[in-house]
Amino acid sequence: MNKNFQIVEEDLKGYMEWITRFRVGGLAINVDTGEGPSLSPEERKEVLSIASSVVRKRVPIIAGVSSSTTIGAAKSAVEAKEAGADALLVFPHPTFLGQPLSSELPYQYHRAIADAAHLPIVIFQLQPALGGYELTEEIVSRLLEIPEVVAMKEALFDAQKFTQAMRILRNAPRKITMLTGNDNFIAESLILGAEGALVGFGTLATDQQIEIFELVRKGKYQEAMEIWDNIRPLMDVIFGLPVRDYRARTKVALALQDVIENVQVRPPLLPISKAEVEKIRIALGKAGIAIERPTISPTVA
Repeated sequence: MNKNFQIVEEDLKGYMEWITRFRVGGLAINVDTGEGPSLSPEERKEVLSIASSVVRKRVPIIAGVSSSTTIGAAKSAVEAKEAGADALLVFPHPTFLGQPLSSELPYQYHRAIADAAHLPIVIFQLQPALGGYELTEEIVSRLLEIPEVVAMKEALFDAQKFTQAMRILRNAPRKITMLTGNDNFIAESLILGAEGALVGFGTLATDQQIEIFELVRKGKYQEAMEIWDNIRPLMDVIFGLPVRDYRARTKVALALQDVIENVQVRPPLLPISKAEVEKIRIALGKAGIAIERPTISPTVA
């Protein structure tokens, strides 16, 4: 985004060309790291269309779907499909946060999206601090009645909760793919059984994370953990408190690598401090990632 918080097409295209040089299994567009929730419906379509024009079906595009209403979410899913999405990541709705939660509420929401778009759906277990909820075995079983549901993104940022989710999927009535969304223990969750990662941190140190994934698949856990230990300090900086600032930190990290020009985040999010920029610069260097720009402008708070 530029200083007027408008989408910069050149930045987005450049980023898409850069990220697809790596052996990624897919691209998540209009999700949390990319400020998807802050975009208007028209902007989400624009972003997807730009991404699709660059990617040209070389890898699948998973579009984030969120709305204040079920009708709105279904419409958003259809628009995503028309703009080039191959699958959908359905964000939790605020009404899912109240306890106790009947399985009927998330079922009807996801059912409406599936019926409208007829695209594969990734259900989303997200930590409450970021507006999410926990998927119980009852809810998962109900959601699996929807044929389009093919995977779960698990992002409670809690290793014990992750293993519980793995057990639920192993006991499920049909196969569903587990994708870790836990940026704080990516390698460990792959070793514990996750079949892939759908993570915001995948934006950075991408080649190293792909190597971790491939080493785990070969059973070379120690080698995978050595790479993870090397890039984990960068993850700690990007996802430090307050967690909501990870979007701004990620943009700064990309700008320091000269992948993007602009680092603005849309309000109410705020820029990070110059001290934080320096922490990111140091963390990138320690992770073996080259710094291509000595300064970024417009800068920070």
